[in-house]
Amino acid sequence: MREFKQVAVIIETSSAFGRGLLGGVSRFYREGKAWSVYFKPYNLSEALPTWLRGWEGDGILARIPNPRTAEALIATGLPLIDLRGGGLPAGLPIFGVDNRLIAEKAYLHLRECRFEHFAFVGAPSGHYYYDDERREGFCESVMKDGGDCHVFKNQRARGESGWESHQSDLIKWLEDLPKPVGLMCCHDGRGQQVLDACQRAGIGVPDEIAVLGVDNDEVLCRFTIPSLSSVSIDSDRIGYEAARLLDNMMHNRKQVDPQMTFEPGEVIVRQSTDVVACDDLEVAAAIRFIRQHVCHRVTVDDVLKHVHVSRASLYKRFKRIIGRSPKQEILFMQIKHAKMLLSTTDKPVYEIAEQLGFDEAKYFITVFRQHAGTTPMKYRLAQLE
Repeated sequence: MREFKQVAVIIETSSAFGRGLLGGVSRFYREGKAWSVYFKPYNLSEALPTWLRGWEGDGILARIPNPRTAEALIATGLPLIDLRGGGLPAGLPIFGVDNRLIAEKAYLHLRECRFEHFAFVGAPSGHYYYDDERREGFCESVMKDGGDCHVFKNQRARGESGWESHQSDLIKWLEDLPKPVGLMCCHDGRGQQVLDACQRAGIGVPDEIAVLGVDNDEVLCRFTIPSLSSVSIDSDRIGYEAARLLDNMMHNRKQVDPQMTFEPGEVIVRQSTDVVACDDLEVAAAIRFIRQHVCHRVTVDDVLKHVHVSRASLYKRFKRIIGRSPKQEILFMQIKHAKMLLSTTDKPVYEIAEQLGFDEAKYFITVFRQHAGTTPMKYRLAQLE
């Protein structure tokens, strides 16, 4: 009879990220691995499952919310992978997404929107390593370009920080920010809170404050008004790789590296950052038009009809403000959108080329290689590594 490894999976089902991890874990052991999985729906605020106390298993995959839980899991003496980082004080290795790359992508997206002021909203410092890394990475990216990053600091005691009191503090802070401002949130849940605060305060989004989240939780991002832009994370892949590593650990007692991180995906642009922050209203309108019609074979003539300025004037103003001509901006957005489609969909290259307005896939491949330094297929494969 085949010997099954007993694996405890303690991952929350209340978030899209957690469900993505579970999808990756299940994809791994469906490939024929001899696993018997102990699992029940879980929330991060819950205590450890009672069955774990007397459980005699072989390995644990967990999203650990705090050091106390980490100590209890480490005490089992079993191979253990933490997919959240709540157990860092206990010395567990980091396994997950590269948070500083997330911050860099977020900053580059907001900078491309022509913002000069930037801000960050997350949990208080020291609560979660991933939050701290995203905040520090975002602030460092801003400062490298000579700017300042405004960071929200909730001064209330934890027992006083209910929804209404938190929103009251957040509204006052948002109202005091210099505007227009590009704002990164540590995750989509925080982005929803910021958008709610903006709505209550009558702050225009994205014209006064552009809001960007992390995780690309489709339901949550479209639950907000306006819809929330977000940095995508392939949690399915992270879950799969964690399961594969745990399987090796259970069979070979393989030592885990102190840090195993994966690149985030692309920024999925929705209404909350669909803006160009510049004083030239015609240029801003032209760029917004290009972004909205990048999949509709947009041309410079189409842009000129939309903004009603001369070709020569628009060219000079584009070059002065964003450093690209209108034609170059169209191509820039086509390549950017192509990267998003290559990393987040299974669409074949010829279909992506057609969607972006290229008459031939061969020409699209040539243009993509000139601007991205690699072919579309190699780019897609690199996102999966």
